[in-house]
Amino acid sequence: MHYTIKEERLTADEYIEFLKYTDLGSQYPKERFYERIGTLVKQASISLVARNDAGKIIGVCFGITDFAYWLFITDLGVIRECAGQGVGTALVRKLHQLAGGEENIIMYTCFNENAYGFYEKLGMQKPNDVVVLNKAEWTNFTME
Repeated sequence: MHYTIKEERLTADEYIEFLKYTDLGSQYPKERFYERIGTLVKQASISLVARNDAGKIIGVCFGITDFAYWLFITDLGVIRECAGQGVGTALVRKLHQLAGGEENIIMYTCFNENAYGFYEKLGMQKPNDVVVLNKAEWTNFTME
């Protein structure tokens, strides 16, 4: 499969449509979903989009970074029909490179337990040095 990865800002509608073809949509809370997705696509420090030769979005990766020390992968999704073909790995590697490279940047993410094997193959480990403050209202829902 041939595809290209570029820095690109999607609209909220484009991203929401993409989510319907991935398992990524279940990571978002129902509360103010459309408003918050609009903010996400506009504000992520790095926004990468993988497209096939026909121009169809097959993968997306967003990260927030200070470009000096830290990178947090906020979103990584690949359409179901392209899962397991290296698109996600290529997106993460490109994101890390754009943030400053693995020799400078520590990369973190929150993940679904089903995705841990993917991150483990990238060399990521579960940290024991992270704390969380979470007072956000969070109702799970499924993208359709």
